[in-house]
Amino acid sequence: MIAPIRTGALTALGATLAIQVYASLAATAVSVLAPVIARDFGLSTNLVGVFVGLVYATAMTAALCSGTFIARYGAIRVSQVSVLLSAIGLLLIPLATVLPAALALLVVAPLITGTGYGPITPASSQILARTTPPHRMGLTFSVKQTGVPAGVALGGAVLPATTLAIGWEATFIVLALLSVVVALAAQPIRADLDTMLDRSRRFTLAATLRPLRKVFANPVLTELTVVSFFYASLQMCLMSFLVVHLTDALHWSLVAAGLALSVATIGGVVGRILWGAVADRFVRPRVLLGLLGIAAGTCSIATAYYPVDAPAVLLLVLAAAFGLTAIGWNGVQLAEIARHSPPGEAGATTGASAFVTFSGVVVGPPLFGALAAATGSYRGSFVVIGLAIVVCGAWALAAALRSSPPSA
Repeated sequence: MIAPIRTGALTALGATLAIQVYASLAATAVSVLAPVIARDFGLSTNLVGVFVGLVYATAMTAALCSGTFIARYGAIRVSQVSVLLSAIGLLLIPLATVLPAALALLVVAPLITGTGYGPITPASSQILARTTPPHRMGLTFSVKQTGVPAGVALGGAVLPATTLAIGWEATFIVLALLSVVVALAAQPIRADLDTMLDRSRRFTLAATLRPLRKVFANPVLTELTVVSFFYASLQMCLMSFLVVHLTDALHWSLVAAGLALSVATIGGVVGRILWGAVADRFVRPRVLLGLLGIAAGTCSIATAYYPVDAPAVLLLVLAAAFGLTAIGWNGVQLAEIARHSPPGEAGATTGASAFVTFSGVVVGPPLFGALAAATGSYRGSFVVIGLAIVVCGAWALAAALRSSPPSA
């Protein structure tokens, strides 16, 4: 018998959203402050790509392993430890300025940060799956996922100004101390949510891979996971290469191209909330995911072929639509993963699916960049990935339309 949950859905959503915002802020802090950090270490800013790659590569593995720890210690406890690990990764960077073996610490830092980042989404899915009414799952998961772009936006708005005031080393120390506040804020609801723990659960290779096997044994979970791989690739490529494409192909200024990226990011935040509500009330979630893929791929192709002499305002509208679709899908997908997970295993199943999702984040941008280098333009890369996403979305839509609607 499952113990009754006293923690309300809004309280659980607020806690998971705060944790997600912090994790996203910590994961992107180095990217935001890369120019000053690289200058002090005498390194090239291009190495920030290596740092980010190490964060997400480690997050892949951590997400896959998280199911065992969620079952043994609880989703809130795993979230608290994850937040603190993210902070430890940040602390290592200013420590590297005063300790020997600085380069070694700069390699270890993203590995620890990624270890903290990976379990955040699986743990929050476990919490929200238990506390959210079925008819509001799409919107609730989507609102929680707005924490990802919100953390990025917060970092861009606050960290540079803080660095000017107190220096980047002190900024990272303050950011790390903030993790203690976030972890303690989640403590009051832990006793209510971290129940029915399996203390006998052991961390083994078989236990780690079991959720992944379950995902690919279920046709619907397989579909949702494959979709996430391709969609996450496009999302990361949009955020990584839109500015350089606009400055290179359309000769926009850096400020104007940055504005287009901001518009796309805001569109993604709006899209996550909008599509969550639409999936709950109007369109079956899997059908909606297929349509979003077709629309996002079309936006990618349209961005590639946008004329140099066309009005800039229309491109900003296109950027908003691009973000609305290519960034806005995530909450709907996570809600469907939780809905189709075995009872009590939303965290483990989400972790296995997130392993594949993060793979798309790790693999997509390097392939995108390699194709651009081979062709001498980012235009071809946006076309190729756009066509791939259109095909993926059409496949997902066809699969959703062939299946019968879920019962109420």
